[in-house]
Amino acid sequence: MSDPRLRVIIRQMNLNDIDQVVMLDKLSFPSPWPARTYRYEILDNEHARMFVLEPGNVFEQPAQSRQLNWLDRLIDSITGWTNGHPRPLIGYSGMWHIADEAHISTIAVHPDWRGRKLGELLVWSMIRQAMRQRAGQVTLEVRVSNAPAQNLYRKYGFEVLGTRKGYYRDNSEDAYMMGVTRLDEAYRQHMLLCGKALASRFHVINEWYQDRG
Repeated sequence: MSDPRLRVIIRQMNLNDIDQVVMLDKLSFPSPWPARTYRYEILDNEHARMFVLEPGNVFEQPAQSRQLNWLDRLIDSITGWTNGHPRPLIGYSGMWHIADEAHISTIAVHPDWRGRKLGELLVWSMIRQAMRQRAGQVTLEVRVSNAPAQNLYRKYGFEVLGTRKGYYRDNSEDAYMMGVTRLDEAYRQHMLLCGKALASRFHVINEWYQDRG
């Protein structure tokens, strides 16, 4: 029986991803980051961890020997990916880890792929990575008007810690500072339950865990 779960790959962002990330950024935010910012995050910011999300079809074989089955052809027709060409990025995220705090700096999912819990998968993955790096807390900013995002973060135990007045440059909207301040055993059990629910929807290849320990 074929696996009905969506196959995705999470890996570290590299310089070859920047053009696609910037394009995705422009589709997602009114004040996107420029390419030079992503280059700095990848090359020069020792506190940054940047990740990308790819569709995980036909990852088992090298490009020159791939033979697409019907599921792969269906996924490729949705993503625009064709045999022998790089997969498109369908999401990305970033995190800074300074002292005991992990701060989610950016997160986005391509508009064509929204509504499939990929944003939640990225949030879960970043929190898991923060816990692997022994962070004591996880924080982020979110627009005060972005109720759907706030609801997702609350699902993962985030609470409003304060307000940053006029934080967003495009319209001077305020931001809530939200955070999980206790990554204890009870929280680990909560993450485990959330992870099991996501595992029923996704087959995830976590390439960026392999080098992190």
